[in-house]
Amino acid sequence: MTAHTAVPVRERSTWTPKLIPALAVCLAAPALFVVQIVWLGWILLALAVASAVLVDRLGGVALARGEEPSIARDVSLIAIGQFIVSLIPLHAELDNPAFVRFTLALGGAVVVPYVVSRFVYRDYAIRFPWRGGGRWTWWQWAWLGGVIVLGYLILPFYFITSGVYRNWPEVVTGDLIARLFVGVGAVGIWDELFFICTVFVLLRRHFPDLTANLLQAVVFVSFLWELGYQAWGPLLTIPFAIVQGFLFLKTRSLWYVVTVHLLFDAVVFGVLVHAHNPGSASIFLI
Repeated sequence: MTAHTAVPVRERSTWTPKLIPALAVCLAAPALFVVQIVWLGWILLALAVASAVLVDRLGGVALARGEEPSIARDVSLIAIGQFIVSLIPLHAELDNPAFVRFTLALGGAVVVPYVVSRFVYRDYAIRFPWRGGGRWTWWQWAWLGGVIVLGYLILPFYFITSGVYRNWPEVVTGDLIARLFVGVGAVGIWDELFFICTVFVLLRRHFPDLTANLLQAVVFVSFLWELGYQAWGPLLTIPFAIVQGFLFLKTRSLWYVVTVHLLFDAVVFGVLVHAHNPGSASIFLI
């Protein structure tokens, strides 16, 4: 088995033929999750894989196992994940069938690319470094506090004034509130497993870190749009996606970026409960 690494940093460039399949596979996300023209998204996924195979062949990169990272292999893993997610509607729902759908589709979008990478391609491209990065530094702890403060100041205004809280079901009973808490947290963890540890990690094997980060943000934000972060939500979700990629590079810790995401989602959960129950006691200012 070979453990493939990224192309050396000095050799990674944005403006190479590899950008064509990378753009195609990432632009499939807005087609699938924003405008929701599924057939168009699937065509873009197919074109991404086909063009990636062509780029590899022209560049003399082996499509089977080899030492050099293959854009065809890596793009195909991203395409598989997006295809699986596209098989279900992403509207937030809290009933049992919805929980099963989300578990199977989102779980499959992480597990299947991982299994293909590990046991078919044998390249160990996808990893989940929960314990990477060592002990957290002072700025990492400070940022955790900053996430809570920023969420508290921004999220209530966003959800309530835009009305996007209505994209989530009303939560007026203890059972529904508990389901919302589990659902929001589970999707938040999945976001980091797929968008950061799969999409971002695969793309940065071929492109500079900034390019790979911007490309993964396109997929990240498109998914969040269909999930419910609409109206002017991208003004929040685009910076969030990019910062999460940067934090992963800086800390090398999946546990840290998941912690950041869960703290942010804890505020989201509180705001949604407050927005659907405006007469109850609340710590929020709006």
